[in-house]
Amino acid sequence: MEVYHKLLRDIMDKGEDVSDRTKVGTRSIFGYQMRFDLQKGFPAVTTKKLAWKSVVAELLWFLEGSTDERRLAELTYGINRLSLDGKTTIWTANADSQAKDLGYHNGSMYKELGPVYGSQWRSFGGTDQIKTIIDQLKNNPDSRRIILSAWNPPEIDKMALPPCHTLSQFRVYNGKLNCQMYQRSADAFLGVPFNIASYALLTHILAHHCGLEVGDYVHTIGDAHIYNDHFKQVKQQLERDHYDLPTLDINRMFELKLNGQYRIDEYKSFRLTNYLHHDTIKANMAI
Repeated sequence: MEVYHKLLRDIMDKGEDVSDRTKVGTRSIFGYQMRFDLQKGFPAVTTKKLAWKSVVAELLWFLEGSTDERRLAELTYGINRLSLDGKTTIWTANADSQAKDLGYHNGSMYKELGPVYGSQWRSFGGTDQIKTIIDQLKNNPDSRRIILSAWNPPEIDKMALPPCHTLSQFRVYNGKLNCQMYQRSADAFLGVPFNIASYALLTHILAHHCGLEVGDYVHTIGDAHIYNDHFKQVKQQLERDHYDLPTLDINRMFELKLNGQYRIDEYKSFRLTNYLHHDTIKANMAI
């Protein structure tokens, strides 16, 4: 994950200090790309602890097409929503703030976020993009048109949070599935390690389902930034040494569902083997 540390150093050393929507302020650079060979290990950050269960739960939530934050909580904690009182997810603040301001239902049993990622992945103007991608990977793997988009302009103002990771392209070379994701806005300290792991996992899941191996994951960023109140944490992380990357094990019984819901404990189907990491570094999330 040295390539990720290079991103942090480049922002700190070469970035511009600018204002932003959250009013926190950032140091930012525009236009950046990282590449990870998934054959060499799973790109989980090792200089702090990756919230692996949250990564898996959110991705399954997207793949279900759900936009209910409480469903994400079920998948994250592996318990029924009747027992989730007081338990939060990475989307809770958005549900309790922006989604509520948009007039969406916001209660203890259900928190609607509007047509965010899952809605776009599974019903973009009526098109199920995941089904389409799987059909292309299986029947036309040489296509250069295997695209997954979360950016739907007519529905942006209905979303609690407009998509940051907006578009992905998949390409098969010699039986290996490659993915490139474009992220318009990237919180380099808190968000990017999570996003890298999420789309690397998606690549593994699609490859697993379609009988392919994995190739490269390419992460392309528009505005890459570090929030002003994360500078101390970034310095701490950059002082830490890397460990070897873990490997991803997928339970052979796992099935990508094109209809219906996953088990609330489906996160157990995905395990990082030999994942050595430093301690968590806490920081505030700007919303």
